Amino acid sequence: MTSERSYVPSMPPALVTADEILQMSFPDKRVELVRGVLVVREPPGYLHGAVTARLAHILINYADAHQQGQVLAGDAGFKLEANPDTVRGPDLAFVRRDRAPDPAPTGFADFAPDLAVEILSPRDRPGEVLRKVADWLNAGTRLVWVIDPERRRARVYRQDGSEAIVADDAPLDGEDVLPGFSCPLGAIL
Repeated sequence: MTSERSYVPSMPPALVTADEILQMSFPDKRVELVRGVLVVREPPGYLHGAVTARLAHILINYADAHQQGQVLAGDAGFKLEANPDTVRGPDLAFVRRDRAPDPAPTGFADFAPDLAVEILSPRDRPGEVLRKVADWLNAGTRLVWVIDPERRRARVYRQDGSEAIVADDAPLDGEDVLPGFSCPLGAIL
């Protein structure tokens, strides 16, 4: 006698909205919303935190001294798409002064930052990182820095589709997004 198996298709996950994740709690986790689907990750680790803090300090000092805009840290959420919603949280972001909302929203910003900075952690997969870069650029972010502390380099992605690799002895440049900003990559690694 042969056994029969029934095929029951799995249901796609229920889509979540940006407003709904503001009401949820995920202790000790990092959460993003990608086309309505929750993406939950573990904290990225010590090296990631140290690099993020050093670069945040340098960017904040520069942006404040030159009154160029606002630097955000700690995975501040930006709603990049609606229906289904996409909310991404860069490790650091910069918003030009003329685009910074006043008052600041208590929830997610409903626009893309001018600069998004992603600092890789050991669990990041290349395909996921590239999808995130594409989400930033498609939503209007003009410059994305992906910093790889382990390999001591960064990739720079621009709105026009061009990209560059920055070695640890070369500078990260704010280009026309953060005019005049330049910082040797090695200084934050």
